[in-house]
Amino acid sequence: MSKENNSMRHDARVIGLVGLAHGTSHFYHLILAALIPWLKPAFKLTYTELGLLMTVFFVVSGIGQALAGFVVDRVGARAVLFYGMSMLGVSALVLSGADSYAGLLAGALLAGCGNAIFHPADYTLLNQRVSRERLAHGFSVHGISGNIGWAAAPVFLASIAASQGWRIALLSAAAIPMVVLALLVLNRHVLYPDPIVRQGAATQGDTLGFLKLRAVWLCFGFFLLTAVALGGIQSFATISLESLYGISHALATSSYTAYMLASALGMLAGGFLGAQSKHHDRTVALAFSAAALLALVLAAGAGPSWMALPLMGLIGLCSGVAGPSRDLMIRAAAPQGATGRVYGVVYSGLDSGLAIGPLLFGLVMDAGRPGWVFAGVALFQALAIATAVGVGGTTRSKRLAVA
Repeated sequence: MSKENNSMRHDARVIGLVGLAHGTSHFYHLILAALIPWLKPAFKLTYTELGLLMTVFFVVSGIGQALAGFVVDRVGARAVLFYGMSMLGVSALVLSGADSYAGLLAGALLAGCGNAIFHPADYTLLNQRVSRERLAHGFSVHGISGNIGWAAAPVFLASIAASQGWRIALLSAAAIPMVVLALLVLNRHVLYPDPIVRQGAATQGDTLGFLKLRAVWLCFGFFLLTAVALGGIQSFATISLESLYGISHALATSSYTAYMLASALGMLAGGFLGAQSKHHDRTVALAFSAAALLALVLAAGAGPSWMALPLMGLIGLCSGVAGPSRDLMIRAAAPQGATGRVYGVVYSGLDSGLAIGPLLFGLVMDAGRPGWVFAGVALFQALAIATAVGVGGTTRSKRLAVA
């Protein structure tokens, strides 16, 4: 079946399956963070030791993601997706049975290995199996499903841990990727990969040729910068809002929830914008400009306390709008036949930023400067705009040269 002639039902099925897999991977981003109140006393750990567990996860995932892209292009995205889902389930089983810090480290490492494959596998499947006119909507759903995974993990794990203990919570979490894997296997006929093009000896050197492209490294920089900002919001937005505006923990938490929900809504709207636009970098630049300005307003802490929630929601909305255009921007920059490799390298910037962000903004919080958290978010979003504009300019120049 040619993807240009796919029915809406077929495209929706592929988008739904890939989105479900992506949501599961984001759920596992927080599998340890959500259980800190139970793991800390159980193993008598410091916050530094707990932080190291999450750093191990993202470092392994970041390195693995860059390598996974090559595997996707070599053996096909479907097989790699099945492997990643299996590894997530195994990692939760290892964590549930851990009786030492070394056991937790091993579980975090396995979870990072599983998480590493999702972006190169997901985006390759979407690009190969979804019609061009629905691809922006596919990227939109992909982003929304990730946010749902982030939102679901703390509620799911904490509620079970509170009543049944942290080991049962992790065993329950292990069941999720196994169920999703079963659904993927049952629907494997709609996730079939394109035939693998074997390179001859004369072209074998081109396997790494994409690494010479300026646009690829600008995309990597874009993800690194935006992920540092996201890491600051995920880790310290709630505490910063409490200090800046003197609001309750419940209201500060609700403000973060508003950010996540509005971000998902923004991604939905961004899918329609991305489908109608050819200049995706400009959409990204406008959306992040608005988000950065709103973050600076929030950083000032000068307004009434009720401003915290709507401002966080608006920052999330603007950031979400940029999501689908961001993914389409990367697609346009990727050479034909190198989708997995490009998405693997580019999205390793996401894991790198999520590893750096909490450490960087933690230093800011230790210095007693909660307002600087949001000022830093604005700074990194502004820097990301420059990389997006650079990607768009490079891509347009390439098209003109070809024409």
